[in-house]
Amino acid sequence: MARAIRWPLVVRRIHKWLALFVGVQVVLWTITGFYMVVIHIDTIHGDHLVKTAPTATIATAGLVPPATVAAAVEGATEVQLQQRLGRPIWRVQSPAGLVAFDAVTGRRLAALTGPEVERVARRLYAGDAPVVAATRLTEPVQEMGKRKPTYWQVEFEGWNRPTLYIAPVTGELLAKRHLAWRVFDFAWMLHIMDYEARTDVNNPLLRVATWSAFAMALSGAGLLIWSFPRRKQKKAVR
Repeated sequence: MARAIRWPLVVRRIHKWLALFVGVQVVLWTITGFYMVVIHIDTIHGDHLVKTAPTATIATAGLVPPATVAAAVEGATEVQLQQRLGRPIWRVQSPAGLVAFDAVTGRRLAALTGPEVERVARRLYAGDAPVVAATRLTEPVQEMGKRKPTYWQVEFEGWNRPTLYIAPVTGELLAKRHLAWRVFDFAWMLHIMDYEARTDVNNPLLRVATWSAFAMALSGAGLLIWSFPRRKQKKAVR
């Protein structure tokens, strides 16, 4: 005689193994989600690290025409007027990369040197801590995401390791990083379960964990229903 399947026992075992498999990740989702909600996003972005720059007005009288500098760069796709260390420059984008020209003389500018980058960083930084190191990076670093080098990494003294990333040609601020951002980045990696690029929010590992957590919740709900006592129907007395 075949034994009847004891469904509550089967569901309990499924629930137990699912909890063992995905329980740690559920805890990580909770902790990392709490951090990402509690810390204000402006703080994460490091807006407090840099000064609020006033809108710069650059007089165009006497400047080299943009068509002139564009003609000097093969395949130029974009020309913009901006400032570098207080001087107007033409920023020329092309398939080969970024080039800068002195907007007054038309002279092609070399990349910023280490001391010049430090001057740029000090003008941008809102604090008064000294520069610890200024490093020209040619290999990508995790905290710059998909942005390709070359760029300057300028670190300031401080417990939260405030760091500014500066474009080597134009002196533009590329990114602001500090401890709260780095913790957020690590928490985001754990949250989305993308342990390499930290950008794929639909990776297979996350899908498996999500559906496992859903199945765990569903089986737990079933066990909860079965846990309530059922009234036994009395047989009618003839």
